[in-house]
Amino acid sequence: MPCVLAGDIGGTQTRLALCEDPLRPLIHRTVQSRAHAGLDEIAAAFLNEARSAGHPAPSAAAFGVAGPVLAGSARVTNLPWVLDERVLSKSLGIPRVRLLNDLEATGWGLGLLDETRDLVTILPGAPGAEGNRAILAAGTGLGEAGLIREGDGHRPFATEGGHAGFAPGSEREIEILKFLSREFGPVSWERVLSGPGLHNIFRALVAVSGGVEPEWIRTPEARTDPARAITDAALAGASAVASEAIDLFVTFYGAEAGNVALKFLATGGVYLAGGIAPRIRGRLRGPLFVRGFLEKGPMRPLLEAIPVRIVLREETALLGAARAALAG
Repeated sequence: MPCVLAGDIGGTQTRLALCEDPLRPLIHRTVQSRAHAGLDEIAAAFLNEARSAGHPAPSAAAFGVAGPVLAGSARVTNLPWVLDERVLSKSLGIPRVRLLNDLEATGWGLGLLDETRDLVTILPGAPGAEGNRAILAAGTGLGEAGLIREGDGHRPFATEGGHAGFAPGSEREIEILKFLSREFGPVSWERVLSGPGLHNIFRALVAVSGGVEPEWIRTPEARTDPARAITDAALAGASAVASEAIDLFVTFYGAEAGNVALKFLATGGVYLAGGIAPRIRGRLRGPLFVRGFLEKGPMRPLLEAIPVRIVLREETALLGAARAALAG
């Protein structure tokens, strides 16, 4: 059985695993990305540790990267890293190295998930729903990918759909768009549907209501991770503006999930990955997400037949990278 190196490279964390079977890694580690100069430094240290433990050298590697991959090269979003397949192959001594967009890697990982343990259903869709699939992942940014149905399986492909233009659906949402346009110019879906996007929504709501930011959002802890602070305040019922921000975030998640379902004709299902969806799964299973997803005029019957699920397993992109490396 070949041994491969798999990685999930994000703006916050880098996960690595040495695998013969993606579901049973020989060794795995998670490190803080910004504490290191680049992936080659992290991967070399990891391989040295694996070698010292008596594990075999990998014959191939695949890394899911938060950012577009073009001609075997990628600039990591939210990190000053530039990755290149040939450079990594030479520096790490691995014959075959493959870079994938992180959502493409997540697509490879979907087929390894346990439906009972690793997924939560928001909308059941039609019994036995088949066809293309789509993934959205709101986290540090907004990732989107599709999976084309091929024979009995699916082939993932990357997109940068999270950077497409945001479309408001109400007067309140138009106010938010106007506020963000003054700051950013063109407003993408990522500006409202990500960790920083949740903070943007919150700031916009405070501004359009003529208020001032509450004290709790100005604490050192909240400034380090405002999205988590807003989420915690909303789920605890401690802040009306935080609750409204989460409600709008959920509405936007539903609306963009419906957009992607239509664009990819994802009759086989839409999957919500990333770090935020599992934390707010109760809200996502409520009426705001469902309404945002289904309210597409004459396409509502089509969308009602599409299953929507939350991906709970954090390592899905890592599993997918390992699967892609083993596939060749």
